[in-house]
Amino acid sequence: MWLIPDPVVRFFHRMASPPHFYAFTERLMPWLTAVFVLLLGCGLYGGLILAPPDYQQGDSYRIIYIHVPAAWMSLFIYVVMAVTGAIGLIWRIKLAEIVMISSASIGAGFTFIALVTGSLWGKPMWGAWWVWDARLTSELILLFLYLGVIGLYGAIDDKRMASRAVAILALVGVVNIPIIHYSVEWWNTLHQGPTVTKLDKPSIHVTMLVPLLLMALAFKVYYLIAMIQHARVELLQRERNSQWVKNIAAGSAK
Repeated sequence: MWLIPDPVVRFFHRMASPPHFYAFTERLMPWLTAVFVLLLGCGLYGGLILAPPDYQQGDSYRIIYIHVPAAWMSLFIYVVMAVTGAIGLIWRIKLAEIVMISSASIGAGFTFIALVTGSLWGKPMWGAWWVWDARLTSELILLFLYLGVIGLYGAIDDKRMASRAVAILALVGVVNIPIIHYSVEWWNTLHQGPTVTKLDKPSIHVTMLVPLLLMALAFKVYYLIAMIQHARVELLQRERNSQWVKNIAAGSAK
């Protein structure tokens, strides 16, 4: 029987404690920021300077270094929301609820970027800013799901009840994630098929692939930074009457 090591269990148990989460993320933030700047700088330099022009698209393909990581993040963050929403529903862990709602606006931003950059890329490739393609349409639905989560959470005053309602919406909407991912395989679409995630080997040269993966990592680290900042603010608002928050406020006032 596979067992989770005790140190891992203790770490996640401590992270579920609001005071420990707040203190730990405060120490973590400078390191995450440094890693993000390094990855972003290397990714942009590799993608915009070192990578050669594409033999068909020329330099216009370079928008993939924003579009593709943003699209990946739009799916990844929604899955995080669904998982943390389920944890919040089952075990009533407050931090899971906070991570879920703190991720919503960031995921909506990445989804919007993916749609806009996709349109900019699609105009010279397809001759139109927008087509009702299966991939594009399902990605647009994902944006509406994010906006629905944000709107529903803001419409309910009791934030614990709002978190449960949002978690249910996130879990129902997660069915859209495999539709987005496999849409280019299930239907005849204009959208380009998979190039990086093919099982045999990627259809993209390594000089183009490495910067793309660096940008994807940079976007993930950015998500962590932004989510933690949102979560810390949300946590302080929910715990404003707790002693540990009053101690922080008293320390800041000195």
